[in-house]
Amino acid sequence: MRVVTLPEPDDFDAWRDAARGLAAAGVPADDVVWQVGDAPTDLFAGQASTAPPPASPGFSVPRPFIDLARSAVQASDPERFSLLYTLLTRLRREPGVMEDRADPLLRRLETLAKNVRRDIHKMRAFLRFREVTDEAGSRFVAWFEPEHHIVRANAAFFVNRFASMRWSILTPDVSLHWDGKALSEGPGATRADAPDGDPVEEVWKTYYANIFNPARVKVGAMLKEMPRKYWKNMPETALVPQLLAGAQAREARMIETAQTQRGEIGGNSQAAWEALKEEAAACTRCHLYKHATQTVFGEGSVTSTIMFVGEQPGDNEDLAGKPFIGPAGQMFDRALEQAGIDRGAAYVTNAVKHFKFEQRGKRRIHSKPGAGEIDACRWWIEQEQMLVQPKVTVALGATAARSLFGRTVTIGRERGQAMQLPAGGQALITVHPSFLLRLPDEEAKQVEFARFVDDLKVAHALLA
Repeated sequence: MRVVTLPEPDDFDAWRDAARGLAAAGVPADDVVWQVGDAPTDLFAGQASTAPPPASPGFSVPRPFIDLARSAVQASDPERFSLLYTLLTRLRREPGVMEDRADPLLRRLETLAKNVRRDIHKMRAFLRFREVTDEAGSRFVAWFEPEHHIVRANAAFFVNRFASMRWSILTPDVSLHWDGKALSEGPGATRADAPDGDPVEEVWKTYYANIFNPARVKVGAMLKEMPRKYWKNMPETALVPQLLAGAQAREARMIETAQTQRGEIGGNSQAAWEALKEEAAACTRCHLYKHATQTVFGEGSVTSTIMFVGEQPGDNEDLAGKPFIGPAGQMFDRALEQAGIDRGAAYVTNAVKHFKFEQRGKRRIHSKPGAGEIDACRWWIEQEQMLVQPKVTVALGATAARSLFGRTVTIGRERGQAMQLPAGGQALITVHPSFLLRLPDEEAKQVEFARFVDDLKVAHALLA
């Protein structure tokens, strides 16, 4: 049994030199114990005899293996050196193993490397400096608790980014110190060695509180990207719970205001609706906002007794910022008129507030929203329902029905029937006006249009 002692837990060069010699000498992976300093990484390391790796000429390995090994040696997994050496010995027998993505050993090492890269990103994103004063003037100190041995690998990033200031990064295992000219290492530290705050931090908290927008917050995604363990070291995250609570309280007050101002606008608050629309303009609850021109919010009377919910804005709506103004909107207006419904007295909106499309040349072709996009946007529909409080809500198409009922709805089976909404009030499901536009046969189009008008008449009759 050979024991190889590495000076540091992230020393790739030392591991590579030892592994090269052992592999060239044909030493099996099971006969090598890897340890860092005086801390053995194997249960039986204390019983093994220490021997230096044999000297031998190097040999070539694929570049992807070197890149994988550089990352994986920084992982906190105590078996990482042994796993990498096992893969190295296999590479000499199986040169194509790096191409086998189903290989369990390769997948495990790639997972380690992926976790290391994620931890490097976390350190860059969530480390916060706080200013202190020493005999040489201002110095900036940060505390961070990495999951892996990434501090040295991240040093160049912080030197390049903060080259003009003096700083120290304290972690439990090692500390980095930059004096503006040279980087040095020190022993590990504790959280108590780092400062708690500074005047700049108070300014930053005030700024963050003022720009905080609950419409942009997806708590589940936030926790996945920024786990709570990082919160205690970041000034702004300490504010998140109270800001979220404040946002919920503000929404509750907004709805309460809408319900108490009945003398002004018949039971709903126009001001509350305008505030809701303004928040929706900055919505990033799903990825659709990245490519759409703007949020297309609902419009119409917030005192209406009837609400129409479509699927999503189209190309015309996306550019103008208004729902149902394109060809389907014109078809919808014609049907409303024949059904005896005044669109100006109704409230019209969409289940999804951003235009989803595929770019084909210069044209943007409508693409059906997915379940995740519908669910992400349901929050806005619920707020609109609470503000308007319609007696009857008409779902125009399957997407709208899924948004309102929270489940897949078959239009053919449930069309034209009065149904009870989970949020209160009655609902009626019918087709979307765009369905009529897609019918190739003119006679069939007229028949379906008449049927659509009949559905709207049923909805109008429910108001009585």
